[in-house]
Amino acid sequence: QVQLVESGGGLVQAGGSLRLSCAASGHTFGNYAMGWFRQAPGKERTLVATITWSARSTFYPDSVKGRFTISRDNAKNTMYLQMNSLKPEDTAVYYCGASPSLTLTTDIRLYRYWGQGTQVTVSS
Repeated sequence: QVQLVESGGGLVQAGGSLRLSCAASGHTFGNYAMGWFRQAPGKERTLVATITWSARSTFYPDSVKGRFTISRDNAKNTMYLQMNSLKPEDTAVYYCGASPSLTLTTDIRLYRYWGQGTQVTVSS
């Protein structure tokens, strides 16, 4: 079992920045690929960024590439998402997920553990 807790969400103006954190406890954090996802009202949960257990590889969809940066500190059992140049369309609940995979995991179905989510609201 892995328990995940997100923090760092809030209200920010367009063009601003936020840094999300995901604190993990339970099973060994370093054994899991990790990802950030978001879900807007009435829409499906979609991938925002993913990182391998070693942090050597990352993936971003085009919608956030160049604006968001995922990172992790296995010694602190924590993953981060630095979000810059935020847009109103980035407004959503952001979730962190853990997948027992040794490679980049972009398929949401492969994520086994989830946090409760943190709200990010970007005003225009």
